[in-house]
Amino acid sequence: MSENSEAPGTPSDTSDLPAGGTTPGPRPEPLRFFGTTWVDHDGGYGLRRVGVTAGSLVAAVAACFVLRFAYQGLEIAEVGGLVGMLVVLMFAVCSAIAFRKTWEGFTRRPADPSQEDRLRGLKSIGFIGSLLAYFLRSFREAPGETLRRTEYETALARYQKRRSSRTGNPAARKGAKGKRSGRG
Repeated sequence: MSENSEAPGTPSDTSDLPAGGTTPGPRPEPLRFFGTTWVDHDGGYGLRRVGVTAGSLVAAVAACFVLRFAYQGLEIAEVGGLVGMLVVLMFAVCSAIAFRKTWEGFTRRPADPSQEDRLRGLKSIGFIGSLLAYFLRSFREAPGETLRRTEYETALARYQKRRSSRTGNPAARKGAKGKRSGRG
């Protein structure tokens, strides 16, 4: 992260902006499936939320069917009741952990990104939990919107504070200070 950025994805240095481009200041971080429509709830935001809600539920149900077919394959292979029970238990535990970690990711950034990297395999096994977390969160907001909005508003407030403290001509202030000290 650069020294000039206020929050992840919101750099305040606008020297790389094209002439006549976007407004100066921090820019909102885009969300998956929503882009930056979450800022003003425009650009089909409502339809996107309905689509994400329905899509994540359909994907979770389809995943459950796939797992059911996999379990039936274990029964056909006659691997035994213990193996079948362990597979079901593994998917249930991994789904619960994936749900919790995904849900927490909507409200705060991970304290230790390396811990999240180590959990990536476990979360991919419990993908149904992640899909269900996405489904439930999309009823209230775009998943992750509260976190990004808080970061964006904080970055805007810092930017406005910095901009307001920089108003005026700095050369005029230096000259005024020099004249005052020269008189006294």
